[in-house]
Amino acid sequence: MLVDLHIHTTASDGSMTPEEVVEKAIELGYRAIAITDHDTIEGIPSAIKAAEGSHLEVIPGIEINTDVEIGELHILGYFIDYHYPPLLEELKKLNIMRRKRAKKMLDNLKKEGIEIEWDFLLKIAGKGTIGRGHIARALFEKGYIQSWEEAFTKYIGKECPAYEPRRRLTPKKAIDVITESGGIPVLAHPGKVTAEKYIFKAIQLGIKGIEVFYLEHDKEEVARFRRLAQKYNLVMTGGSDDHGPENKDGLRLGKVKLDYSIVETLRKRVKLKNTERG
Repeated sequence: MLVDLHIHTTASDGSMTPEEVVEKAIELGYRAIAITDHDTIEGIPSAIKAAEGSHLEVIPGIEINTDVEIGELHILGYFIDYHYPPLLEELKKLNIMRRKRAKKMLDNLKKEGIEIEWDFLLKIAGKGTIGRGHIARALFEKGYIQSWEEAFTKYIGKECPAYEPRRRLTPKKAIDVITESGGIPVLAHPGKVTAEKYIFKAIQLGIKGIEVFYLEHDKEEVARFRRLAQKYNLVMTGGSDDHGPENKDGLRLGKVKLDYSIVETLRKRVKLKNTERG
């Protein structure tokens, strides 16, 4: 009865299709997974369909990247209504901005003597929402870099010559749209948050869960975030943040194994919230 509640597919910046993710999760013996692609729900229907007739439950989710004064907050949403029009409208706007940003970054790379064609980047991204991960992969495949990390330290990381900022939702907007779509908003990988005050800001804005169990969290961090969850009555979630075998960390699916009771707790919170909303 194992679960992994943080997985990306080719619908965003993962290297496995939703069908491949489902197949691998079944092979590894998982009872439930959540598809949480960046700023898109496009991988959810395919994953749900692929899991039909198996023991695997696919939870519809999302990871929305938001900006704070210094750094980012990533907000996960679970049990969202992925047909909810206001959610789809926000994601459509974000996808347009992602494409504009990617084109500007290719222009910036060209000024550095690096030629990445737009069509080549689209081929790399496939049906996924375009992000810096796709540009990093394009740089690697073209032979401009020797490693994933080099892309971010030399070209497309913040303060690098080809970096271009992009429009993101505010944390409040992300939390609100997840909540309005019937879902449960959860703060992703709090150990990566640039300053602890932003964790408390997310709590004040209405997150209902925190990703306590994350691959990079050490024992002290897990204990600290567990205490926070207990103090503020937050659901404790977790996941591998898998992006597939072709990405910088390799395959992470299978490295985080959590009990199915987490899913049951999330589902109870969803039912309670929606009952209270009438």
